[in-house]
Amino acid sequence: MGHDWPNLLAGFENAPPLTEERNADGKSLKNLEAPRSKAYDEFVDPLDKKNNGFDFHIYYIQSDKEQLEFARSLHERIRREFPEMRIYRFWEVPVGPHPTAMFEVNVFDPHMTGTLFSWLAVNRGPCSVLIHPNTGDELKDHTTLATWMGQPWPLKTDIFH
Repeated sequence: MGHDWPNLLAGFENAPPLTEERNADGKSLKNLEAPRSKAYDEFVDPLDKKNNGFDFHIYYIQSDKEQLEFARSLHERIRREFPEMRIYRFWEVPVGPHPTAMFEVNVFDPHMTGTLFSWLAVNRGPCSVLIHPNTGDELKDHTTLATWMGQPWPLKTDIFH
């Protein structure tokens, strides 16, 4: 069984070799001088560049009153702090492939993605967060390409078949 992973070194075949030389901290490796990666400013292929590159699904246990109230506050805070992001309604029941209540936030560039990721890392409280890219393959996006903050939840992926 083969894999469909990309050749991550394509385009670097004739690049100079990397060294084991260390930076002044004595630990990290010194990198070669190179132009800044375009991935800082635009989503890489095969991410959706016409709409949103990533979805953040913030999960909570709707039967837990404290989590419900925290999630409501988190939803409001995100709407107030990040109005440039696309923020969907606050669901109090499971919807789609999601096994518990949640709300969704969409980001449109790498800066928004990193900003929301780092903000949620310290502010998500008891909530878990499913972060997935949008490549056009919903099953793969929600499974092998997905990333979790907090406790992962089993998704109902049969809806993608």
